[in-house]
Amino acid sequence: MKFSKQFSLYESEATHFIQSLKSANPKLEQGQRDGRALLWDKAPLDLNVQKDNQESSVPQQPYVYQNKA
Repeated sequence: MKFSKQFSLYESEATHFIQSLKSANPKLEQGQRDGRALLWDKAPLDLNVQKDNQESSVPQQPYVYQNKA
């Protein structure tokens, strides 16, 4: 389905807001990339370290707030 030229030139208010925000603060996108790298982009796990961590873990009791009598 092809839209007419009238619809191809349309830009929403949200698009205008984001474009004005990016033009007012050019470092915004780089800051977003840095934040994503800090929180989400993690280095791959070493399988040997992961195996050692699993083997060295101590099993937790079923109800952690109850003392063993």
